Amino acid sequence: MRVLVLHGPNLNLLGSREPEVYGSFSLEEVNAALDERAQARGIELQCLQSNHEGDLIDALHDAGAGTADVVLLNAGGLTHTSVSLRDAVVASGLPVIEVHLSNVAAREPFRHVSLIAPVAVGQVVGFGVDSYLLALDGAIATVRARQP
Repeated sequence: MRVLVLHGPNLNLLGSREPEVYGSFSLEEVNAALDERAQARGIELQCLQSNHEGDLIDALHDAGAGTADVVLLNAGGLTHTSVSLRDAVVASGLPVIEVHLSNVAAREPFRHVSLIAPVAVGQVVGFGVDSYLLALDGAIATVRARQP
Protein backbone atom coordinates (compact mmCIF):
# COMPACT_ATOMS: atom_id res chain seq x y z
CA MET A 1 0.00 0.00 0.00
CA ARG A 2 1.26 3.46 -0.95
CA VAL A 3 0.30 6.54 1.06
CA LEU A 4 0.96 10.08 -0.15
CA VAL A 5 1.09 12.80 2.50
CA LEU A 6 0.63 16.32 1.19
CA HIS A 7 1.49 19.27 3.42
CA GLY A 8 0.30 22.62 2.12
CA PRO A 9 1.37 26.22 2.50
CA ASN A 10 3.30 27.35 5.57
CA LEU A 11 3.62 23.88 7.06
CA ASN A 12 7.35 24.09 6.35
CA LEU A 13 7.40 26.62 9.21
CA LEU A 14 6.15 24.18 11.85
CA GLY A 15 8.04 24.60 15.09
CA SER A 16 8.50 28.33 14.62
CA ARG A 17 5.10 29.48 13.32
CA GLU A 18 2.52 30.02 16.07
CA PRO A 19 3.68 27.17 18.32
CA GLU A 20 0.79 27.92 20.68
CA VAL A 21 -1.56 26.83 17.84
CA TYR A 22 0.47 24.26 15.90
CA GLY A 23 2.92 22.93 18.49
CA SER A 24 6.70 23.04 18.74
CA PHE A 25 7.51 20.09 16.48
CA SER A 26 8.99 20.57 13.02
CA LEU A 27 7.66 19.22 9.74
CA GLU A 28 10.63 16.86 9.67
CA GLU A 29 9.50 15.47 13.04
CA VAL A 30 5.96 15.01 11.73
CA ASN A 31 7.28 13.15 8.70
CA ALA A 32 9.60 11.03 10.87
CA ALA A 33 6.70 10.01 13.12
CA LEU A 34 4.62 9.12 10.06
CA ASP A 35 7.50 7.17 8.52
CA GLU A 36 8.04 5.20 11.72
CA ARG A 37 4.36 4.25 11.92
CA ALA A 38 4.21 3.42 8.19
CA GLN A 39 7.28 1.18 8.38
CA ALA A 40 5.83 -0.66 11.38
CA ARG A 41 2.73 -1.38 9.29
CA GLY A 42 4.56 -2.27 6.07
CA ILE A 43 3.30 0.82 4.28
CA GLU A 44 5.18 2.79 1.61
CA LEU A 45 5.05 6.49 2.48
CA GLN A 46 5.84 9.56 0.43
CA CYS A 47 5.67 13.06 1.94
CA LEU A 48 5.60 16.32 0.01
CA GLN A 49 5.28 19.89 1.25
CA SER A 50 4.64 22.82 -1.03
CA ASN A 51 3.66 26.44 -0.63
CA HIS A 52 2.34 26.34 -4.20
CA GLU A 53 -1.20 25.26 -4.97
CA GLY A 54 -0.27 23.92 -8.40
CA ASP A 55 2.35 21.58 -6.94
CA LEU A 56 -0.28 20.05 -4.66
CA ILE A 57 -2.70 19.70 -7.56
CA ASP A 58 0.00 18.05 -9.71
CA ALA A 59 0.79 15.63 -6.87
CA LEU A 60 -2.89 14.67 -6.60
CA HIS A 61 -3.04 14.11 -10.37
CA ASP A 62 0.07 11.90 -10.20
CA ALA A 63 -1.37 9.97 -7.25
CA GLY A 64 -4.55 9.35 -9.19
CA ALA A 65 -2.50 8.12 -12.13
CA GLY A 66 -1.13 5.31 -9.97
CA THR A 67 1.60 6.59 -7.66
CA ALA A 68 -0.51 6.22 -4.49
CA ASP A 69 -3.48 4.31 -3.10
CA VAL A 70 -4.63 6.92 -0.59
CA VAL A 71 -3.76 10.52 0.32
CA LEU A 72 -3.45 12.41 3.60
CA LEU A 73 -3.96 16.10 2.82
CA ASN A 74 -3.26 19.04 5.08
CA ALA A 75 -4.00 21.83 2.63
CA GLY A 76 -3.41 24.54 5.24
CA GLY A 77 -5.17 27.76 4.33
CA LEU A 78 -6.03 26.41 0.88
CA THR A 79 -8.56 24.18 2.63
CA HIS A 80 -10.88 27.16 2.89
CA THR A 81 -10.24 28.83 -0.47
CA SER A 82 -9.17 26.48 -3.25
CA VAL A 83 -11.85 25.12 -5.55
CA SER A 84 -9.04 23.89 -7.82
CA LEU A 85 -7.51 21.78 -5.05
CA ARG A 86 -10.94 20.40 -4.17
CA ASP A 87 -11.48 19.48 -7.82
CA ALA A 88 -8.07 17.75 -7.93
CA VAL A 89 -9.08 15.64 -4.92
CA VAL A 90 -12.16 14.49 -6.86
CA ALA A 91 -10.20 14.00 -10.09
CA SER A 92 -7.64 11.80 -8.34
CA GLY A 93 -10.31 9.16 -7.75
CA LEU A 94 -8.52 8.23 -4.54
CA PRO A 95 -9.67 8.25 -0.96
CA VAL A 96 -8.36 11.44 0.63
CA ILE A 97 -8.30 12.16 4.35
CA GLU A 98 -8.20 15.80 5.40
CA VAL A 99 -5.79 16.49 8.25
CA HIS A 100 -5.26 19.53 10.46
CA LEU A 101 -3.03 19.94 13.49
CA SER A 102 -5.39 22.40 15.18
CA ASN A 103 -9.14 22.21 15.68
CA VAL A 104 -10.16 24.48 12.81
CA ALA A 105 -13.78 24.59 14.06
CA ALA A 106 -12.58 26.28 17.26
CA ARG A 107 -10.62 28.96 15.42
CA GLU A 108 -11.46 32.00 13.29
CA PRO A 109 -14.82 31.82 11.48
CA PHE A 110 -13.18 31.79 8.02
CA ARG A 111 -11.55 28.47 8.96
CA HIS A 112 -14.88 26.80 9.75
CA VAL A 113 -15.66 25.98 6.12
CA SER A 114 -13.60 23.35 4.32
CA LEU A 115 -13.92 22.95 0.57
CA ILE A 116 -12.07 19.64 0.92
CA ALA A 117 -14.28 17.99 3.57
CA PRO A 118 -17.27 17.25 1.30
CA VAL A 119 -15.05 15.27 -1.09
CA ALA A 120 -12.81 13.61 1.51
CA VAL A 121 -13.53 10.24 3.12
CA GLY A 122 -12.91 11.80 6.52
CA GLN A 123 -11.20 14.43 8.62
CA VAL A 124 -8.83 14.26 11.57
CA VAL A 125 -8.33 17.59 13.30
CA GLY A 126 -7.12 19.06 16.55
CA PHE A 127 -4.67 16.44 17.81
CA GLY A 128 -1.37 17.98 16.75
CA VAL A 129 1.07 15.44 15.30
CA ASP A 130 -1.32 12.69 16.34
CA SER A 131 -3.81 14.02 13.76
CA TYR A 132 -1.46 12.71 11.08
CA LEU A 133 -0.89 9.38 12.84
CA LEU A 134 -4.61 8.82 13.35
CA ALA A 135 -5.23 9.76 9.72
CA LEU A 136 -2.60 7.25 8.59
CA ASP A 137 -4.37 4.49 10.51
CA GLY A 138 -7.66 5.63 8.96
CA ALA A 139 -6.10 5.61 5.50
CA ILE A 140 -4.87 2.05 5.94
CA ALA A 141 -8.29 0.91 7.15
CA THR A 142 -10.01 2.72 4.27
CA VAL A 143 -7.88 1.06 1.60
CA ARG A 144 -8.20 -2.37 3.20
CA ALA A 145 -11.99 -2.01 3.43
CA ARG A 146 -12.14 -1.27 -0.32
CA GLN A 147 -10.11 -4.33 -1.30
CA PRO A 148 -12.09 -7.34 -2.54
